[in-house]
Amino acid sequence: MLRVAICDEDAVFRERLFREINALADCEIRQYESGKALPENGHGFDLIFLEVEEEKRGEIAVAKRLRESGVRVVIVSSVTEFAFAAYEAEAFQYLCKPIGEERLARLLDRVSEKQAACERETFLVRANGCHYTIEKGDILYVENMARKVILHMKHGEIAYYAKMREVEEALGTSFYRCHRGFLVNLDAVKGYEAGNIFLKNGECILMAKQKYNEFAEVYAMYLRRVKNLRNRKRGNEYENRKQSEYGNHERQAETAVEDAVADKKKHEKSVVRGI
Repeated sequence: MLRVAICDEDAVFRERLFREINALADCEIRQYESGKALPENGHGFDLIFLEVEEEKRGEIAVAKRLRESGVRVVIVSSVTEFAFAAYEAEAFQYLCKPIGEERLARLLDRVSEKQAACERETFLVRANGCHYTIEKGDILYVENMARKVILHMKHGEIAYYAKMREVEEALGTSFYRCHRGFLVNLDAVKGYEAGNIFLKNGECILMAKQKYNEFAEVYAMYLRRVKNLRNRKRGNEYENRKQSEYGNHERQAETAVEDAVADKKKHEKSVVRGI
């Protein structure tokens, strides 16, 4: 699930963009009147739509600060004159109002793909004087034990000194803090009930009772996101296959026409020689 912020002083535009994003992807969306109103420099968001207009040039500086903190920023404006400034601020994209549905869908697909790629990235930890590179997808859950965290993986465990909050931020939105002492990989979940989460490998970890409703919602959104990505992938493969078939038929038709023209010319030449 993508965490999105919309920063625009136009409440009507914010609401419309909110509805359009919700219709295209599973997102947790927050609205603000400006980038300066964002909490902690946008920490916790995967994507921020930031309005920049003539009277709000200061938002470019906000965009730069957000990018420095690692957040993807989409600059939105009713004019094109801030495109170069957006480039200098390393904005993820520059969009002019009104934003078309097709462009918005392509943008969200790109962000989702990059987010999925980030979540497949490796995770570097230092334990017992050694550095270990671990694929995030290999981590089933993380356990907090005193001043250490324990990574429970598909093949073994690693314990090292770290803060649970820092590990949670590093692992991304495919992991959920289900309990003060546990952080679970949503892809490793087989089922759940009040107080417990059952994993695909047969283990069971604790879930705080007050987290039950939120977890149910987050897990449902995660499953929908996975399903949507798979459907889009199948759709793209189908379209590519159809285009390939269409291209083959088109080339065959062109070849047939060329052969027919060549035969006609050949026939005309033979008739002329006969005369």
